[in-house]
Order: sequence, then structure tokens, then C-alpha cells
Amino acid sequence: MHPNTLFRSVDEKENLAFAEARGFGMLTINGDNGLLAAHVPFCICDDGARIELHLSRANPILKQAGQPMECLLAVTGPDGYVSPDWYELDNNQVPTWNYVAVHIRGALKVLPDEDLPGIVERLSAQFEGRLLPKTPWAPSKMDAKVYARMQRSISPLEISVEAIDATWKLSQNKPEAARLRVFSALRNSTVGVQLPDLSRLVGEQSGGMSIEEMTVDGER
Repeated sequence: MHPNTLFRSVDEKENLAFAEARGFGMLTINGDNGLLAAHVPFCICDDGARIELHLSRANPILKQAGQPMECLLAVTGPDGYVSPDWYELDNNQVPTWNYVAVHIRGALKVLPDEDLPGIVERLSAQFEGRLLPKTPWAPSKMDAKVYARMQRSISPLEISVEAIDATWKLSQNKPEAARLRVFSALRNSTVGVQLPDLSRLVGEQSGGMSIEEMTVDGER
């Protein structure tokens, strides 16, 4: 995480809300032969103390997780390059990158197979609910035997949340006029991802929208 405290002022509740809205991250562990990573959708439980997910039974991480082990789930949001020319300040400015990232640390453990159906259904419901007015997909649409066979290829896991760190680097270290120029420039930039969202977040630092009103992947 970035050491500048200006970029780390968002509280734990808001960081979890961001991670939940994103719903997708990179799970990493330190395996026997080095670091391992997997890109996974996930579901944060209501109390924020647990995260549910699943992995293919062939995934190397699953083969290492015979006992609960330390893991890091990195959840990233909008990011984009910031040119020092945008500030219109003195010439002693350097290029940088604005971004949002939340890191969740905890203990990863494999759950019993009988927990898998509930996890899959909660996970799909979380994302299907954002596609309204489309009728949500449900496992009942599938042939029961086919669904059962496909589930045998994945395994349920859980992360017990122990610590949450985050960086919201949004030009807070620049004067308000410079931030507003970054806000405007990002709307027309092509270097980064989710640039309209990043622009809105930078604008928030100058009296714009609240974090609760931000858009992630076009979703409110």
C-alpha cells in the first residue's frame, strides 16, 4: 500500500463496500514453490468477517490449502495515468498514476463440499441481481445431473478476514485547481481503465460526489 496517509483515509466499512461492489479480485498465497495467484469472483458475507469463493480442483492454490493458510485478496478499481502537464503548476512535477486498490488479508481454508451449492448460488445471485430487469439465472434452469457433475470440478473456500488495507490515490496531494484539471483531463484520456469512474473520484476530492455515490463498472 502507498505510504502517503493522504491516500489511505477511507475507512474499513467503505473499503469493504468497494470490494463487495467490485466482486472480483486476485487471490495470492505463498506456496511451497513460490507465490501463486488466481483471479476469482467472491462474495463478502453480511458481517464482513468472511469471504466466500470457489476454485477449480485443479488450481495449484487448492492443492496447497490442506490447512488454513495466510492469503491476500487484491481488489482493484479504476486506474489511469496522470500527466504532470495537466496540473499547470511549476515544471518540477512528475508523471504518476491514480488508482484505487483494496487488499484483504486473512486465513484461507477449504470448506466441506456440502457448502458448495450455497456459495455458488449466493455468488451468482449477487451478480445476476445487478442485471435487472433480466430474469436472474438460477441453477434450477440446468439439468440437475449436469449441474451436479459441473460442481464436482470446483471446491468451496473461505477467507476469514483479518486486516484490510487500501489506497485511494486521487491527486489529494495537489491543490484543488490542479485536481480539477486532472478531473477534466481524465475524462478524455485513453491511458487506464474505468477512466470515467476515476475522473469522478478525483472530482469528489474537490467537493464533488461522495464515495457512496461513486460508480464501479457502470453500477451505482
